Amino acid sequence: MSAGDHEDYDYVVDADGDGDYERIQAAVDGAKSFPRERVSIFVREGVYEEKVTVHSWNPKVDLVGESAADTIITYDDHFESIGRGRNSTFFTYTLRVCGDDFRARNLTVRNTAGPDAGQAVALHTEADRAVFENCRVLGNQDTVYAAGAGARQYFADCYVEGTTDFLFGGATAFFEDCRIHSKADSYVTAASTPEREPFGYVFEGCTLTADPDVSEVYLGRPWRDHAHVAVLRSHLGEHVHPAGWHNWSRPDAEETATYVEYDTEGPGARDGGERVDWASELTATEAEAYAKANVLLRESDERFAPNWYRAVTE
Repeated sequence: MSAGDHEDYDYVVDADGDGDYERIQAAVDGAKSFPRERVSIFVREGVYEEKVTVHSWNPKVDLVGESAADTIITYDDHFESIGRGRNSTFFTYTLRVCGDDFRARNLTVRNTAGPDAGQAVALHTEADRAVFENCRVLGNQDTVYAAGAGARQYFADCYVEGTTDFLFGGATAFFEDCRIHSKADSYVTAASTPEREPFGYVFEGCTLTADPDVSEVYLGRPWRDHAHVAVLRSHLGEHVHPAGWHNWSRPDAEETATYVEYDTEGPGARDGGERVDWASELTATEAEAYAKANVLLRESDERFAPNWYRAVTE
């Protein structure tokens, strides 16, 4: 369907008042709780300065922007501005997704707190079976919090930027054909994968880039002991540190974290000689385990979550 076919959507959001709602949160709040069918919300181009939450009672929401570049959800909360103690980071989001079977496309989600503000989340997603397509997620430290016990999230053709630990959390998240852009010498991921989960963050066919003055970026460090990150068939720029991975000054984590690569290319790719010895290169057979369907699907999905199943398999 085209963006102009507004009759194909349940609600239209327009900041100028030419729609069903002027605010995205109002459209989400107006949607039926626990719907039988999907609820589609079309967001016209504009800058929407608001904190948006898709609640757990709002599953099956499609949030569709008119264009990724010009449909922008933005806010500027950060750790110090929240004032909620040591857990303030988790209140800084611009967009928080708790409703399962969420799907977003053609949107920008940004946190404009700035590079010196500390932790400032743009996208906080703890939903299961959440899909983000052709989205831009912009921030600095802690840009994307991908979380949720047992939650699975799929990012396709997205652009994500940040400085320190800008992809963090314990979800199983698959990034396919995404651009991951570092804005400072620091760390891309800080996974906290639960020990019971077979996968954490998987990057397939991604491109890792950086600002011109950035030259020492680690692919990840373990926020929790069983962090699991895999980088497959991706292009790594020269900004990637030859060691690849960092133990967060906790040598014991080297025994429990899983950091693997397969068939990477580019000046920052693993060459077999300089990566830390506690991270590994997968064999072709081992890499097959990280196929998208194997990482993201469960036996019941085809029957009980058909939209998710199609998103992962098509």
